[in-house]
Amino acid sequence: RTMTLLEDLGKRTPAALVHIGLRFARPLLADDSEAQDLYECALKAEPRWPFDFARLEMSYGSWLRRQRRITESRPHLRAARDMFDALGVQPWTDKARAELRASGERSPEPARAPRQPLSPQELQIAQMAASGLSNREIAGRLFLSHRTVGAHLYRVFPKLGIVSRSELARALTR
Repeated sequence: RTMTLLEDLGKRTPAALVHIGLRFARPLLADDSEAQDLYECALKAEPRWPFDFARLEMSYGSWLRRQRRITESRPHLRAARDMFDALGVQPWTDKARAELRASGERSPEPARAPRQPLSPQELQIAQMAASGLSNREIAGRLFLSHRTVGAHLYRVFPKLGIVSRSELARALTR
């Protein structure tokens, strides 16, 4: 019933985030017999939203681990850990590390200096800018001024170690 409601919402809403949420929800709400195919289908999509893609990787890795498919789970859990670490979302990085430990793998702390984490607002704006939206388009979608969007991006660039907007997509997937 829940999935039917979500599918109906997806048909009426063109917003990309709704469809990303649907891609994430389908395998979570499916029976174990269908979950693997749904996870694999969702992971084939272009990772335009790195945070959501990392959550999907971690969810699939956790699901595989719970199915006692430990060896298969680890690459997905590592990918999630690395994406979360690159995005600077420490609580999610820690959760992915815990899942890796539960699979029997030690997950060493990164040797490099930690990057200053992005705030949730900065991450959302950076993802939208990386997808090609202008500051005005982002502002319209988030009900902010275009100058506020610009200020957020001004703070994001040094945190990601980049100097131009064209580097955003690559920096968010590191």
